[in-house]
Amino acid sequence: MGATDPAPVFHAVVLAGGRSSRLGGRPKAGLRQGRRTLVELTLDAVRGAAGIVVVGPPELAVPAGVLRAREDPPFSGPAAGIAAGLRALQALPEAPWTLVLACDMPGVARAVPLLLEAARSVPGTDGHVGVPPDGRRQPLAALYRSEALRAAYAGQDPADRSVFSFLRHLRLHDVTVAEDATADVDTWDDVRRHHLT
Repeated sequence: MGATDPAPVFHAVVLAGGRSSRLGGRPKAGLRQGRRTLVELTLDAVRGAAGIVVVGPPELAVPAGVLRAREDPPFSGPAAGIAAGLRALQALPEAPWTLVLACDMPGVARAVPLLLEAARSVPGTDGHVGVPPDGRRQPLAALYRSEALRAAYAGQDPADRSVFSFLRHLRLHDVTVAEDATADVDTWDDVRRHHLT
């Protein structure tokens, strides 16, 4: 595939439903970097998507045109969030790819173009996963073939299971990304390091 190939058509699942237990329950999605909340920064990163669903609590503000979903039961983990997002996206015309992003990575916009470029240039895979310099795959900064992701979840209860347990049979291609592209916010030290309020 060449540089003139069209950009991949994709849907986006933005996960914003965690407990934020190490932040005393303060929702991470509402933390601000400058004037933008973390969920707004993540939505900016996926503005090229054909359709977007935010999986999180009903009080979370999202723009018009963005679908909403909630993991079942609430707070049952990111795998359940992905399943809820996939169900919500069934209301839209199908897209070949599904981008999955957690909303607690302020720099994730740096990873998105690399994942989309991998979809254009690396054939024969079920998805492309962001991998920072420490070598740990980040399945919540990844672009999956929609059909393969749906098949991985079919007929299974995702509540309180790891995301990797659904991906183990997929052929995934590692995409090298900068450390700050997938650095997440879990603690108050992280909040300070990312200059969040």
